[in-house]
Amino acid sequence: MSAREYDVVIVGAGFAGMYLLHRVRRLGMSVRVLEQGSDVGGTWYWNRYPGARCDVESMQYSYQFDDDLQQEWHWPERYSAQPDILKYAQHVADRFDLRKDIDFEMRLASAHFDEESAIWTLKAEDDTVTMARFFVMATGCLSAPNWPKIEGLKSFAGPTYHTALWPHEKVVFSGKRVAVIGTGSSAIQSIPHIAREATHLTVFQRTPNYAIPAHNREMDPELEKEIKTHYPTMRARAKTTSGGLDVVYNQGSIHDATPDERNSAFERNWQRGGLGFMSAYGDLMVDQSANEIAAEFVRNKIRERVKDPQTAERLCPRNVIGAKRLCVDIGYYETYNRDNVDLVDVGAAPIEKITPEGVRAHGRLYEVDALIIATGFDAMTGALTRVDIRGRDDASLAERWKDGPSTYLGLAMHEFPNLFTVTGPGSPSVFSNMLPTIEQHVDWIADCLGHAKSQGFKTVEAEANAEQDWWAHCQELGNIGLKTVTDSWYVGANVSGKARVFLPYFGGIPAYFKKCEEVVENGYEGFAFR
Repeated sequence: MSAREYDVVIVGAGFAGMYLLHRVRRLGMSVRVLEQGSDVGGTWYWNRYPGARCDVESMQYSYQFDDDLQQEWHWPERYSAQPDILKYAQHVADRFDLRKDIDFEMRLASAHFDEESAIWTLKAEDDTVTMARFFVMATGCLSAPNWPKIEGLKSFAGPTYHTALWPHEKVVFSGKRVAVIGTGSSAIQSIPHIAREATHLTVFQRTPNYAIPAHNREMDPELEKEIKTHYPTMRARAKTTSGGLDVVYNQGSIHDATPDERNSAFERNWQRGGLGFMSAYGDLMVDQSANEIAAEFVRNKIRERVKDPQTAERLCPRNVIGAKRLCVDIGYYETYNRDNVDLVDVGAAPIEKITPEGVRAHGRLYEVDALIIATGFDAMTGALTRVDIRGRDDASLAERWKDGPSTYLGLAMHEFPNLFTVTGPGSPSVFSNMLPTIEQHVDWIADCLGHAKSQGFKTVEAEANAEQDWWAHCQELGNIGLKTVTDSWYVGANVSGKARVFLPYFGGIPAYFKKCEEVVENGYEGFAFR
């Protein structure tokens, strides 16, 4: 099969890949997108489990690069569900005629760089070969499913589902006994829906998670009109906050407030709902005693919502609140008040094995008809290391990252010329509203490609010292607060055998955006053009 040649090849047709395709076209460069799914949408194409929903309000979790697009699209709910987010992605693809430059159902197997020609050769699993001057992995932070290492997992006789690989056709649980393994975000969203349909649901929980109510509702037409009238102001305000969300952050210390003042602040945020709960005080993620006050407030809310005291205590997390990404729930805790739902704690004594009939734990076999794996993702690195990516002198990215990844700004790596990553390790990504962060990364990459083209450069790559300094800075920031005191996917702890390092950038959106701007202003400081 003859190879195809392009200036730029992008892997992934989610929100990052689609916008980058749009930007590269405007540079006048030839471009192709390789996408393993059958349509656009990325995360929102694959994550179709019951109750799948974004945990960022839809009016903020949306593109801002085109004002007409902002004005014309209507979100039906405050927190829109997966089908509506997928419709939005499909609308964007239609509006900008993106599909003609996308190869669907094409999974990348390898990407090798030839130094003499300065060309990447990308080979798909169907043996399609694509050549590219520049190569961008827009594969997302949460896109490589994590399967738990449980003895006998493949022996289960009934259907097994992973929340990150949900079937496109409707799955019916009525009349069935169902087991869910995991209580992270996807489980917290799906469990209430499954419980209403299944004859019986057994949830196997290793670590309970904090969840803040969404208080979801239909979109208020007046609020939508107000936001659309002042969209630029809201977007600008959001970029001044650490997470890129238009939320008011109190920078004061919780220790300067009275108990009544603390309770009122937390209660306001609880009633507002969503990820802004931790904005009540400025020291919640840096001071253990301050954090414990917030954590106990949420535990008391769990105790109020769950009728059985023993079940309530099993659902109360004991770790730092916010060290793992907060979950946003709709009726999750109330689900455990149902007669057809059981919670099995496997934190101290793990699941023993999976058998053809069900799940064995605590010396007992829980017989089930369907098994749901809700153990999340090999976050931030999995989608990259599962592809055989080799740079200069046959350097393997997977081998190089075996003891932990490193990047320059989450955008590029030394020894991997002309390879860029969108929201890679070392970027704010998962600590932020992903859509604005994606847009900033894409704009930076597109501008860099335009610079290389206009100046006639063949290659661009991160310099070794710049990468090392940036990664050391990311680790230093991660250790300042409380993000690293708990095992989480932020540090790779959810994947067996994965190196424990701090993966995102914890310095906040304003500082990161400023750094990226300064790099360009200083002649792409830390990058080598040849």
